Formats: sequence, structure tokens, C-alpha cells
Amino acid sequence: MSVTTATHLNFRGDARAALEFYRSVFGGDLAVVTYKDAGAVQGESEADQVMWGQVRSAAGFHVMAYDVPSGMPYEQGTNGFFVSVRAETVEEVTGYWEKLVEESTVVVPMGPAGWAPAYGMARDRFGVVWVLDVVSDQTGW
Repeated sequence: MSVTTATHLNFRGDARAALEFYRSVFGGDLAVVTYKDAGAVQGESEADQVMWGQVRSAAGFHVMAYDVPSGMPYEQGTNGFFVSVRAETVEEVTGYWEKLVEESTVVVPMGPAGWAPAYGMARDRFGVVWVLDVVSDQTGW
């Protein structure tokens, strides 16, 4: 078993620019999946925005980011990040999920997603938003 965590930054239309900036600072590889790429376009003006993105360097730097869709609340600096937990198997991530959601508010129930065999989002009793998913062939990281 193996689990990794990463800071997951939230933006409204600036995720790609932020990831490119962080890559220029820390180096590494940039990966971006747009809402259009994932077949999850909710509004045409957001089709090319980042649904999932990351910068990862050989030195160990790792940050993830996305553009919050306009249909969801977002206030810059207030809900600016998630903690992302990625596991290797559905069973492993489900075990973490079941413990984490006690006394939490489930934002997205754990289940299959277009980019991973399992994905879920919850706000814990301390106000921290967690996203849990499983490494897949598509995400690979």
C-alpha cells in the first residue's frame, strides 16, 4: 500500500496560469486536463479551464489545482485549497474515506469518476476539504 498527499489549490479561471507559474519557480512536469478533455463541460466559457492539473518535480515538489466551476461557491483566499489523498487501490482509499467522513459533510460521495476508479470529497468537522481518489492509468501520478 502507498498513499500520497498534495496541496490542491482552487482557482476561478486562473489554475493554468498558476500551475505554469509554479512550474517556472520549482521546475517539474505540468499536466492539465480541461473540462472539455474530460467531457464535463457545464458552461461553454469554462470548457478550456482546468478540471484537474498538477506540477510535480523530481525534487519532490507537488501541487495540484483546478478551476472551480461557476455553479459552485468560490471566494478567493477563503476556500482556496483541498488536501488531496491518492491511494493505489479502491479498497485502500475507501478505508480512509469511511473514517474521514465520520462527523463530516460529504460534498461528493465516494464512487467511480471519469478520471479514477474511485473519488470522493468531504469537509471534515474542522472545515478542511479532503479529496480522495485512486491512481489510474489516466492520472498515473
